[in-house]
Amino acid sequence: TPPYVVDHGEAGPVRCNRCKAYMCPYMQFIEGGRRFQCGFCSCVTEVPPQYFQHLDHTGKRVDCYDRPELSLGTYEFLATVDYCKNNKVPEPPAFIFLIDVSYNAVKSGMVNIVCNELKSLLDLLPRENPEMDSVVRVGFVTYNKVLHFYNVKSTLAQPQMLVVSDVSDMFVPLLDGFLVNVNESRQVIESLLEQIPEMFADTRETETVFGPVIQAGLEALKAADCAGKLFVFHTSLPIAEAPGKLKNREDKKLIGTDKEKTQFQPQVGFYNNLAKECVAQGCCVDLFLFPNQYVDVATLGVVPVSTGGSVYKYTYFQAQTDQERFLKDLRRDVQKQVGFDAVMRVRTSTGIRATDFFGSFFMNNTTDVELAGLDCDKAITVEFKHDDKLSEETGALMQCAVLYTSCGGQRRLRVHNMAVNCCSQLADLYRNCETDTIINYFAKYAFRGVANNPTKAVRDTLVNQCAQILACYRKNCASPSSAGQLILPECMKLLPVYLNCVMKSDVLLPGADVSLDDRAYLRQLIGCMDVADTHVFFYPRLLPVMKLESGSLPVALRDSEERLSKGGIYLMETGLHLFLWVGASVQQELLLNIFGTPSFSQIDPNMISLPVLDNPFSQRLREIIDSFRAQRSRYMKLMVVKQEDRTELIFKHFLVEDKSASGGASYVDFLCHMHKEIRQLLS
Repeated sequence: TPPYVVDHGEAGPVRCNRCKAYMCPYMQFIEGGRRFQCGFCSCVTEVPPQYFQHLDHTGKRVDCYDRPELSLGTYEFLATVDYCKNNKVPEPPAFIFLIDVSYNAVKSGMVNIVCNELKSLLDLLPRENPEMDSVVRVGFVTYNKVLHFYNVKSTLAQPQMLVVSDVSDMFVPLLDGFLVNVNESRQVIESLLEQIPEMFADTRETETVFGPVIQAGLEALKAADCAGKLFVFHTSLPIAEAPGKLKNREDKKLIGTDKEKTQFQPQVGFYNNLAKECVAQGCCVDLFLFPNQYVDVATLGVVPVSTGGSVYKYTYFQAQTDQERFLKDLRRDVQKQVGFDAVMRVRTSTGIRATDFFGSFFMNNTTDVELAGLDCDKAITVEFKHDDKLSEETGALMQCAVLYTSCGGQRRLRVHNMAVNCCSQLADLYRNCETDTIINYFAKYAFRGVANNPTKAVRDTLVNQCAQILACYRKNCASPSSAGQLILPECMKLLPVYLNCVMKSDVLLPGADVSLDDRAYLRQLIGCMDVADTHVFFYPRLLPVMKLESGSLPVALRDSEERLSKGGIYLMETGLHLFLWVGASVQQELLLNIFGTPSFSQIDPNMISLPVLDNPFSQRLREIIDSFRAQRSRYMKLMVVKQEDRTELIFKHFLVEDKSASGGASYVDFLCHMHKEIRQLLS
């Protein structure tokens, strides 16, 4: 269920006077309900008269269970005008579509596909009330090395194009008719989307700009005085003369050297400054990339990552094979629930404090996490430091509050509250630790580190931190045993296997075929994954699909080649890809059921979807694939891998317990290495 929305009236949400924590179940009402004591800072605050309520014999307010903010962990407050920018109620947000129409974009079919899809997609813009039309306005720009703005005012018979060729000083050439309501301007918009692919069908322009494209969208939002999102569809390295111009700097010789870190840093400072301006306006940028060669994702991704946006990448995009993945991603991205112009703050009780944050956002100071946009597909990882006394009696409290503008233009506060137990015994701590969360944190910490440290140093730090955790357990919690034995806490039995996966990921230990853009892309992507996503990304799910039952999944196998049999078929999910591995001697009946052919040699390795066959096995397998896709925020393309085929190398890369082609250790070898490190620390 969506969170309950609470309205405290014109005075705004009731808060603690000192630390400004919002009303929540941890506030203790005293003096017959006239005042309350804050659970975070212990300060006592008067209860506003309109919020007063009597207490029952246990000291609880009698309306406690009628009020979400006194009985639930999560709820929303309606924010008053004091919580709005410049103290005025926000305008509804806008979506601006900026489409690269250079030679590559047209030739690959991208321009055609985007324009076609937008015709129907504009009816599915996000809205708060499914019964009502969306209030989100839309605008359109096309560009190569100059920008074309379109006037799609509802009173026009035909759209008008206005060209800005001076990209060094970007401005929006029209105020009225650029951002419009879809229903009012439907005919003009449809006409425009028909015309764009025709207008640029014979273009010879290969060069593009990128900085001015984002500036154009930002200026349009400034002029309309609203927040919003830019959807940029871009194909190549922006080498045309313009602000934010880039050069090709990919250099494989730098891998493994001290200079490798520069490849993860933005090439120019321009985009950091632009990102700052975007955040101030509540302008979130989503970037769809269709590269055929190096485009410098590390630099182009700066604005999306800093504004809470996303980067999608379709390398060597081909209409037939990649259209489905791209369109599914685009549809989800346009329709999903979003908020704008957000700021997040985490408050804690005495004894712990939030010290570090990981994700897609911008920070000007040490406490406020600023998000030009936020959505349902991104997580923020917060690190807390234990910096004062904690007691087992009181535990520790955390409150995370996000102030944002909803897609309907309403200013709101979403509040999450959490109380956790504290312990004085180390053994209790190790009994309750959460390995998947630790790995999520370690991965983000390490991936952030590669921009400032050599990858080898980052890997060494990971091993060291992990060894310290396990050595501390051995020294303080484990019953005495011989030094030759490796002893791991029950909850952390899998820490080494998962840590090894992080260590040999493409970001920290790339194979020869992994491009710098791929690494930069993964680095940005992992930065905002939640725990379920990093879990399947680092240790993919591998299922035998020779026997399928409805209602339950087959038991997963360990990710190692020795688990695969020649007579078997296996489905692997990584969160970004799906593979169906087919053994060379699978029974004919099984092949007939899945592929509609009894012969292994007749299976087409280029198929991207399984044939729809009328048998229970085919139906169930396709159901499983659909259910896996539904759980992930990005569409996973299916790849059929035949045993001994050349594509098997790609598949084997994800068998993470085996030794990797790039020199990553097998799980067994890594475990021995880990054991040695622990013994060294203990001696």
